[in-house]
Amino acid sequence: MQTMRTVAAISTPYGKGGVALIRITGEEAIAVAQRVAQRTAGISLADTPSAKAVRVTFTEKGEAFDDGLITLFRAPHSFTGEDTAELCCHGGLFLTQKLLGAVYAAGAFPAGAGEFTRRAFQNGKISLSQAEAVGGLIDAKSDRFLRVSLLQCRGALSEKLRSLTERLKLLIVSVYAYIDYPDEDMTDVPVPELQEHLRGLIGELQTLCDSHAYGRAISEGIRTVLIGKPNTGKSALLNALAGEDRAIVTEIPGTTRDVVREQVKLRDLLLNLSDTAGLRESDDPVEKLGVGRSLAALREAELVLAVFDGSTPPDEQDEEVLRQIRSCGKEANTVFLLNKADIKDADTAYRAFLPEGALSVSALQKSGLDRLEQAVRKKIGVGDVEADSLGEIVVGARQYAALSKAKAHLSDALAALDGFSQDVAGLDMEQALATLEEVDGRTASEEIVNEIFSHFCVGK
Repeated sequence: MQTMRTVAAISTPYGKGGVALIRITGEEAIAVAQRVAQRTAGISLADTPSAKAVRVTFTEKGEAFDDGLITLFRAPHSFTGEDTAELCCHGGLFLTQKLLGAVYAAGAFPAGAGEFTRRAFQNGKISLSQAEAVGGLIDAKSDRFLRVSLLQCRGALSEKLRSLTERLKLLIVSVYAYIDYPDEDMTDVPVPELQEHLRGLIGELQTLCDSHAYGRAISEGIRTVLIGKPNTGKSALLNALAGEDRAIVTEIPGTTRDVVREQVKLRDLLLNLSDTAGLRESDDPVEKLGVGRSLAALREAELVLAVFDGSTPPDEQDEEVLRQIRSCGKEANTVFLLNKADIKDADTAYRAFLPEGALSVSALQKSGLDRLEQAVRKKIGVGDVEADSLGEIVVGARQYAALSKAKAHLSDALAALDGFSQDVAGLDMEQALATLEEVDGRTASEEIVNEIFSHFCVGK
């Protein structure tokens, strides 16, 4: 455990509330707490058992200013691995700041962003992937991402990475035993068996990498644009997906003049949805500006929902929409939707006009959204994920990049066994091992660690 100065911060959101919590951690945490908190029964805090909330009076320069609770967690049985005290006071803005000021005056220093979680990592209480999952718990916007983050906080991904790392280490030992003692039969892993083991590791790394598309879809969301000519029902579809009126809907073409952005949930997926101005020629300078922004959003989109009015035959404006989608190279990323399916025979004229697979929906009646969800999953390359594999979903871009790099090194090692000696393969395997250990923080650079914890809030 590293020796670091005692720090403190408010761990509840800034603002007025019923209660607020101030966390102190470090070698002097309990001593600092004793200087600002007195047990109401006159018992010393030093005699307070760990993990038990007790009532105290908070004081500044000997003068009481609030009653609250304090919970002590003694090292190493705390989140940070250090002595920790959690002070719970009434949640007034002035009162909370007064207590924090008293804590500083008693010897604590202000904590940095994510410092409590960082100390837990540095003191070996959690791995780097577990630390990142703590951020996921805080940022979660869906039940599925919350579940993934909880499982990874408990070490599900770390255990998977540990297993891959240990198996790769055994293979490396086998390779170098053969290199150092070629005549002594020191290895019990012949080349064909070694190749088979490498293929298995590569396959498991590929599965982890493939899960990243789903991890992004439930955590960050997919950049999605609603595109179409005016009055096809784009805004109505946005409202249907959002579950509330987020965009103005009228029968007047060109109502939407700017890009309206909203994050919506499509079951367990998040779509960062942009409702755009209808694509058409216009002399109105405001509408022309909106159309320009629509095309910019189309170019940046990862997923396109192209909406057509199935109650009227396709026209030149519909042809222009298709042309823009194709000129931006987005046809493969587009789900084509025939809206107003509540009107009888609405979509008949479009079947020959649009690419195969166009879906009939009704934004008004909110019908066809289940089919839309399945089409979106197919376009972004994710399926239904089994509950028992949620802990092994790769969420972060850093994790994905490192795992992809490790897989590439193992692929090089496998190729080396076909045309080169085992020592060449061993070098590639060592590089794969170093990259794998970086994923979970065993050999992560200070720069990577700093970047991860810089995104945490103060007090976590």
